[in-house]
Amino acid sequence: MTPNGAAIRAFRRLRGMSLRRLAHLIDRNPGYLSNVEREQQGAGRETLERIAEELGVPMEAITREKPSDQDRPGPAER
Repeated sequence: MTPNGAAIRAFRRLRGMSLRRLAHLIDRNPGYLSNVEREQQGAGRETLERIAEELGVPMEAITREKPSDQDRPGPAER
């Protein structure tokens, strides 16, 4: 998964949370999280799940992936 650093930063700021605070909550180094927000470093699924949980947003809100056609219901499932 590819993190959307700008979205992570925007949600973090919207919640009035410092980078250090979010890093502490997700048990990561603030420098690492800064690199993720600036899109100089990727993040694994577990880290992105922790970020999304602490920010109170769905993981899709902080990643660049879009649901694939396989994830969408077919005509019989709608």
